[in-house]
Amino acid sequence: MYTPPFTISANAINLISDISAKLERFAIRMEQKDGIKLRKVNRMKTIRGSLAIEGNSLSEEQVTAIIEGKHVLAPMQEVLGVRNAVKAYDSFMTFNPYDYKDLLKAHGIMAMGLVDNPGHFRKGGVCVAGKDGVSHIAPPADRLPFLIDDLFGWLKDSKDHILIKSSVFHYEFEFIHPFEDGNGRMGRFWQSRLLSEWNPVFANLPIENMIWENQAAYYNAIEESTDKNDSGIFVDFMLSIILNSLKEHDTINDTVNDTVNDTVNDTVNDTVNLILKLIRENPSISYDELAEKTGKSRPTVSRKITELKKKGLLLRHGADKNGWWEVKS
Repeated sequence: MYTPPFTISANAINLISDISAKLERFAIRMEQKDGIKLRKVNRMKTIRGSLAIEGNSLSEEQVTAIIEGKHVLAPMQEVLGVRNAVKAYDSFMTFNPYDYKDLLKAHGIMAMGLVDNPGHFRKGGVCVAGKDGVSHIAPPADRLPFLIDDLFGWLKDSKDHILIKSSVFHYEFEFIHPFEDGNGRMGRFWQSRLLSEWNPVFANLPIENMIWENQAAYYNAIEESTDKNDSGIFVDFMLSIILNSLKEHDTINDTVNDTVNDTVNDTVNDTVNLILKLIRENPSISYDELAEKTGKSRPTVSRKITELKKKGLLLRHGADKNGWWEVKS
């Protein structure tokens, strides 16, 4: 049997333990009175995050409008990408995660109208880009059916923990790069589908959004795993992403219960003023550092920064990893 090369680290074992401890709390959270609203919000975040990683520029408001069937003025290809993703996620639990034919069906939905042959493997070669140019040359097209069949065969037979093997699958899928386009979103979609087969709460956990917030680290983990021929690096990264997604929902009440007045409209708000002060002192400060220094949750810091940007009081220059903030007043 084909076995992908990966190392299970001590860190991975600890992360699995931490994730397992938080899953029940998240499940309870989804069953509370505002659980339906949270599931809708998380679905929007999932779709927006996964597509944003690949360059879709639509906002949360625009994605929400499309999900609700409303008309949105935006580039047609980007709108179509969201509509396709909505259809795919609507059918999420109907796909058999251990049958690659269902993966082809899902790609057919996700990529309809966006590529020439949705739901089919690519017919030509492809070079996968990295931060310093070409990361690697994907396997030739005539090998794809065999490689995918081997990967799904391992997936079915492997006795490794699903948190481990779903992450290994995600990496191997990106390495094989079986489709003309949409490989990233399909890899993320399928890992979530595998995890939701193990525990249904993963159908409502916006892992993709957390990956988007850590996009540079996501690609770095893929490249480092390729360089070392060991996807254990990517496994550790994905487990940390899953844990952080669960942690974010531990403090979801901090976001849900805040009132409209607790925004930048209140210019003397202590948290807002502290965020601005910290950014003035260190324009390259990260969201996590701001959360730590303000004593607030990351979602609260993110929401307040979004409000500051909307009010024209804060401007972001550059990417998440290497960019910086500019305070406009």
